[in-house]
Amino acid sequence: MNADISKYLTQEVMTASPAKLVSMLYDKAVMSLKEAIVAIEANDIEARWKANARAIEIISHMWSTLDIEKGGEIASNLNDLFSFMLARLPEIDIHNDPEPAREVIVLLEPLQQPWRELARQQAGGQNSSADTAPGSAEITRLPTSLSA
Repeated sequence: MNADISKYLTQEVMTASPAKLVSMLYDKAVMSLKEAIVAIEANDIEARWKANARAIEIISHMWSTLDIEKGGEIASNLNDLFSFMLARLPEIDIHNDPEPAREVIVLLEPLQQPWRELARQQAGGQNSSADTAPGSAEITRLPTSLSA
């Protein structure tokens, strides 16, 4: 990666709000799964594996930062969803199958939009009553794969 792009991305992450960080995680997870699908179609096993591993790492990170006590039913539902996703994603590599990636993308995309909206509101000075969405912990660092 170009050094200037790397500096920009590092700066963006370091100055992002918690909501923006979560939005970035969802964006990168979806993008990684789309890359895995393209790699399967191109019969590029290494690229498929790297993209899927990145998605697994990101989803695992989001799962590990859930605050079930504070998040109540929403966090409990996210816990179940993340668990399901993480059970499906290894099938991509085991069977060289894009279908689990597509299934997980369908589950992630509706979760992505509220975080984008919250991040946009916070960036515009329209602070919400909470710094994080229900069921989440404040994310103050990103998994290393986000910058990959």
